[in-house]
Amino acid sequence: MSCPHLPTTQAAVLAVREVAGAFHRTGEVTEEIGADRVSRAPGVAPSPWTADAEELLPHEAYIELSGTPSVQVRLYADGDASVCVEGVDCPDLDRDVVPAFLASVYGGLAHLRRRAFPPSCHLVVPLPCGTERRAYVSPLELTGWLLSRRR
Repeated sequence: MSCPHLPTTQAAVLAVREVAGAFHRTGEVTEEIGADRVSRAPGVAPSPWTADAEELLPHEAYIELSGTPSVQVRLYADGDASVCVEGVDCPDLDRDVVPAFLASVYGGLAHLRRRAFPPSCHLVVPLPCGTERRAYVSPLELTGWLLSRRR
C-alpha cells in the first residue's frame, strides 16, 4: 500500500482533517500564504509569467490537533512536513505520508522502543510499505502517553 500523492499544502490539510475526524479529533489550522509570509520558501523564485498558482503563492500550514496524544503538524511549501507527538519532533517527513503517520499514531501502532545498552529510546511510527519512522526521545520528554506505548 502506498500513500496517495498530495500535490498541494491545501490537499494535505484536508487529508489531515479527514484522518483527525476519523479518530474523533478536531484541529485548529493556521495558514501562511505568500513568499513574504512563509518560513521556508522554495529555492527558486517563480517567474511572474507562469500560470501555476502554487508556484506563485507558497503556502504553509500549522495544525494543532485536539486530544491525547498532543499532536502538531507543520506543512511546508516545498512538500516537506514536520510532526510533533507529545513533544517528540519527527522532522523531514514527506507531506504525502503525514495522513498515514497520524493514522498510525491514533490507531495505536506507534510505540516506544527502549534499549538497555547503549541506552536509547525511540518513538517508532510504522508507515505503509513496511517502512517506519523513528525519532529519538530524551528521558526528559517521556510523558504518560509515551510510557504507555512501551514495547
